[in-house]
Amino acid sequence: MLRVLAAVALVASAAVVGVVLGGERTFAGAPPLFAGWFPHVGIGTPLAVLVALLVAVWGPSLAGRLSWRAALGAGYATAVAWIFSLALVDGWDRGFAGRLTTTDEYLHEVPGVTDVGVVLREFSSRILDFQPDSWTTHVSGHPPGALLVFVGLDRIGLSGGGWASALVVLTGALTAVAVPVTVRALVSEEHARAVLPFVALFPGAVWIGVSADGLFAGVTACGIALLATRRALAGGVVLGFGVFLSYGLVLIGVLALAVLCSDHLGRDWRRIGVAVLGAVGVVAVFAALGFWWLDGYHLVVERYYQGIASSRSYGYWVWANLAAAVLACGFAPFAARWRGPALTLAAAAAVAILVADVSGLSKAEVERIWLPFTVWLVVLVPERRRPWLAAQAVTALAVNHLLLTNW
Repeated sequence: MLRVLAAVALVASAAVVGVVLGGERTFAGAPPLFAGWFPHVGIGTPLAVLVALLVAVWGPSLAGRLSWRAALGAGYATAVAWIFSLALVDGWDRGFAGRLTTTDEYLHEVPGVTDVGVVLREFSSRILDFQPDSWTTHVSGHPPGALLVFVGLDRIGLSGGGWASALVVLTGALTAVAVPVTVRALVSEEHARAVLPFVALFPGAVWIGVSADGLFAGVTACGIALLATRRALAGGVVLGFGVFLSYGLVLIGVLALAVLCSDHLGRDWRRIGVAVLGAVGVVAVFAALGFWWLDGYHLVVERYYQGIASSRSYGYWVWANLAAAVLACGFAPFAARWRGPALTLAAAAAVAILVADVSGLSKAEVERIWLPFTVWLVVLVPERRRPWLAAQAVTALAVNHLLLTNW
């Protein structure tokens, strides 16, 4: 209980200090979250409340009673409904279809991509700001893999914000499958079934629907699950591609190493080598096509400080970021007993978060940026499941209804 109180105190302190500092130091309307105060309800409110009630009341028993495949299917369907309903609290356009269509988002650049080879060869030269052909904020801040995903979606005829948001939601919801699959492989099926309703009702669903980071979380979670189920080459390839979705996802390697070196899998150096080979293969393909990851990374660091990051207070955000991460993962993990193989998974995710935090390259907005890591903290499950599932739901509902999130 002391850990829960400490987490609550951290969030409260970050909110109070953020208000005292003011917008000129935090550049956030409702610190520690990148949002604005705007109490509201929407068309998604009744569905979101209904999903929360159903999961809190019947989730644990169904997760324990259904066959494993049926339980995973139910978890995935629940996650999709939860993410979609939370997005619709802000309305169809503002909350869902229009999220990825603004001038600083990926879809703004999609029509201009006529030759993928040229884009990859010239990508790094367009990262820095204040030049006529600079990429938009999100495209410049990420490797080209993220843009190419949406270009590919457009090229198969699924163009526009609605299809792009649907892809993000459907992929992000795969966390509700990949995380339990990993836990089953490394801990036990009993613990995986306990985790299932918690990851399906993940508070970070507020930002999975809809920010591209939700897609990143789904992709990398599947990569980790592949490693855990002894599909090292496929897992390495998926995680290698993840690094080309977001520079920060290089830190997913901490979690991957924890999985590959787990007691269940044993320290099989051959398997580790195969996984690394798969990831390096992806790097080699992008390099052969004209994009070198390290060049992009160094330019992105420079671009980062061309924007508001140079004005945001590191002294505040270095600890307030952690409060935002708490709101994304919810308070339930702090009520769990921290022990066993599940703790190893959560600890690896926490290490990745701390490294990203002290780097100073994630000042604010981490409630979405760190989704690929915070989703792994919910593998820590409290013994009293129903009350804490309700608490998780209340956290997400409160954030979504009291604030108007920017993502």
